[in-house]
Amino acid sequence: MLPRLDRVHPAGAPARNCMEVPLFRPRSAVPAVLAMAILLAPTAAFAAAEVHRLNLALSGTPTQVNAGDVNDGIDFYNRTVITLPPRGYDPLPKITFTWLFDSELRYFATRNLAITAGVGQLRAKSVKEYLPALAQAINVRAELITVPVHIGAAYYLQPYNQGDFQARLFVGAGLESYTHSRTSFEQTLFGTDSSTTAQLGGSFRISSTQDGPGYYAEGGVHLFFASKYSVLLSVLYRSGEMTGLVNEATGLPVSNPETGRPARLDVGGVGFPTCAPRPEPAARTRRRRSRYMLESDCAAPRNL
Repeated sequence: MLPRLDRVHPAGAPARNCMEVPLFRPRSAVPAVLAMAILLAPTAAFAAAEVHRLNLALSGTPTQVNAGDVNDGIDFYNRTVITLPPRGYDPLPKITFTWLFDSELRYFATRNLAITAGVGQLRAKSVKEYLPALAQAINVRAELITVPVHIGAAYYLQPYNQGDFQARLFVGAGLESYTHSRTSFEQTLFGTDSSTTAQLGGSFRISSTQDGPGYYAEGGVHLFFASKYSVLLSVLYRSGEMTGLVNEATGLPVSNPETGRPARLDVGGVGFPTCAPRPEPAARTRRRRSRYMLESDCAAPRNL
């Protein structure tokens, strides 16, 4: 029951049944201020570029291909078969460009040294179709394929850090082994008359094979973000020349039709890889269960 309003209380005596509501309590305000500071603090203070110890990189590299004696064979075919009168067809283009598809593991052994190993596939071709008459076709196809396996190392320079972003220049080199390498040249005639068939030599397919070693060198920049993905931009030079090609069907040596020397295959060239390396599941599990860290020169550590 509320106290009567007309009752007078003695001086110095507290009024009974009166309720006071404090307007400010310092002890309760401190936790509230701390909570607001945590919620409103910029996320960049907590985010950091993630540098994982083990990464898987899948890339598609536009690259030049030297092709070697394969292009000499194309020149010989154009000059002696397809462009001679009375045909005068357009020549078969040379092989100069293709894509190298590669998968690579990049393992940071130390803060500045990464060990790389991977396997890829390089396949290039030149195809042309000629239509000399109604219901007649001449299909010509030159192709080369190789499976490069590489192992090497990359040295990373000091990082540039800006908030949750880190960029590191690197240079690297290593050894290549070009496996399952082969070349093929095929001419297929459809519905041609006897005269055209005799002039062109009929349908045929010639394939040769050989494996060999090589090396590579690369340089570029590796970009790290506050994410499990990073971005790798580089320039890649590959050297790979296989000598002593042999006929895949007979096992006999193949000669260069222009020079008469033993044929060789050159799959080297310059490319521009672009990929987004992703940490391996084992590396992510280790990062959660282990206290091991890879520290860079900036103040914040980079968890693996």
